[in-house]
Amino acid sequence: MVATQPPMHLSGHCIRPSDPQFVEEKGIRAEDLVVGALESAFQECDEVIGRELEASGQVGGCTALVAVTLQGKLYVANAGDSRAILVRRDEVRPLSSEFTPETERQRIQQLAFLYPELLAGEFTRLEFPRRLKGDDLGQKVLFRDHHMSGWSYKCVEQSDLKYPLIHGQGRQARLLGTLAVSRGLGDHQLKVLDTNIQLKPFLLSVPQVTVLDMDQLEPQEEDVVVMATDGLWDVLSNEQVARLVRSFLPGNREDPHRFSELAQMLIHSTQGKDDSPTQEGQVSYDDVSVFVIPLHNQGQGRSSH
Repeated sequence: MVATQPPMHLSGHCIRPSDPQFVEEKGIRAEDLVVGALESAFQECDEVIGRELEASGQVGGCTALVAVTLQGKLYVANAGDSRAILVRRDEVRPLSSEFTPETERQRIQQLAFLYPELLAGEFTRLEFPRRLKGDDLGQKVLFRDHHMSGWSYKCVEQSDLKYPLIHGQGRQARLLGTLAVSRGLGDHQLKVLDTNIQLKPFLLSVPQVTVLDMDQLEPQEEDVVVMATDGLWDVLSNEQVARLVRSFLPGNREDPHRFSELAQMLIHSTQGKDDSPTQEGQVSYDDVSVFVIPLHNQGQGRSSH
């Protein structure tokens, strides 16, 4: 995998003379194999979770956010609504994107279009500006389907009065009225309330992988990656977190535990207490997990990775 040209076979041997040419033609790089390994690992982990939950008779699920450094590059894989950002002295860079019913509207609608039986006749895949009522029958209203980025008009039919596949907006958006995320692990047995409709077909376990070239970045001493669950981001923006990072690290350079203490301080800032560094009284009622990862040592050359 670390070869300049990745071999077709894990043995490293050419089974056919055309193998090296195939890799070169497709432009396959070692970076692509790391991304593929992360994507495959998420899917395999999801399958393991499914088997273990079934064997134990338990239910549940989670989102997942992973960071890996290899050969001078940082890979961030995300499935769900956790988030990772890069904080530097003069830059804040998102390293992941949240997956919610709204951000993945077209994928979810397309799945319902291809497999309408997944909705069991209880939901409509079409999106409308609001929940339609009986009075809307026969009226022309705005709508959009899986193939549309913009909006168009249609005459309201009886089937349009069904509960929407994606309901609500922003943090209140729900998939089939149940889940606030559209990617994650587990939840194989989760069903829509009072129905036999399973949500798992819509809940994708494949992550989005962001690649950051550390050698080009040239990390400085106080450059960090902040990884956290949505409990943090519900009340703090990327810029607010970056401001807290920049105010904390310079004054604690001699503290060997400063990155762990910074993570604790970020968690504390979500509790709405009077001594919170944000002084905005915002409270997170969700679980909050935070990692602060320094990049400086890892960025001193490939040999140190």
